[in-house]
Amino acid sequence: MSDYDDAEGTLDLDAMFLEPPRPKTPPATVTTYERDSSRLNVGTSGWRKIDIRLVGDHPLWGHYLWNAARAFATYLDTHEDLYKGRNVLELGAGGGLPSLVTALNGARRVVLTDYPDAPLVENMSYNAKQNLSKNELSRVAVKGYIWGTPVAPLLSELPADAQAFDLIILSDLIFNHSQHDALLKTCEQCLAKTSTGPTPYVLVFYSHHRPHLAHRDMEFFEKARARGWLCEEVLTEKFPPMFPEDPGAEEVRSTVHGWRLTRQ
Repeated sequence: MSDYDDAEGTLDLDAMFLEPPRPKTPPATVTTYERDSSRLNVGTSGWRKIDIRLVGDHPLWGHYLWNAARAFATYLDTHEDLYKGRNVLELGAGGGLPSLVTALNGARRVVLTDYPDAPLVENMSYNAKQNLSKNELSRVAVKGYIWGTPVAPLLSELPADAQAFDLIILSDLIFNHSQHDALLKTCEQCLAKTSTGPTPYVLVFYSHHRPHLAHRDMEFFEKARARGWLCEEVLTEKFPPMFPEDPGAEEVRSTVHGWRLTRQ
């Protein structure tokens, strides 16, 4: 008697179409960012470390703490004047490390965003709750957002007397070449045009993960200049390569570059 007959006419798809079992999603991991010990007694913010939980696996690469995020965190920790008492937006935040540094160091409002996928958004919220005090957390919002789409949901998170953000963080995003225009469009619509304090900036940190496509990464800045942005490199820092076995010059893959974009 066939399996179909045994099922008394029911359609047993598992019996008809045999597929190998899907691998389980790897468990989440936690990576710790240690603050430079010389910074522990600077100002009023004495935090020592930030524990970043990363989703176990994700097609948008949200399961890594990239070297650019580590370099960004240190840069922001030593340049509090860029955001203290001001409003910060991060696009493609992943684990949210750079944004959390600004929240710990006195940013007025911090909005973390990434693609509106539930595991990514929930993970950003988790990291904020795990690393921030109740008061700091009250100044943070977490949202799903697709680059290039209407920015009203982002601007709605600002304090009532603010019209736009003073600092926008882009950490290791420009390898996504098809999204350069969308990223720039969102930055143009979200960054304050003027300020009574420090100049509003977009900060862009990245590594050339695929050296043979480095010229494509740099097209982001070519497009930005064509759209009226002033682009200046502000940091170059070496790290161990994320993936030592990858092809291409290790010197290129292990270097983090930081750029500052301002309106002209």
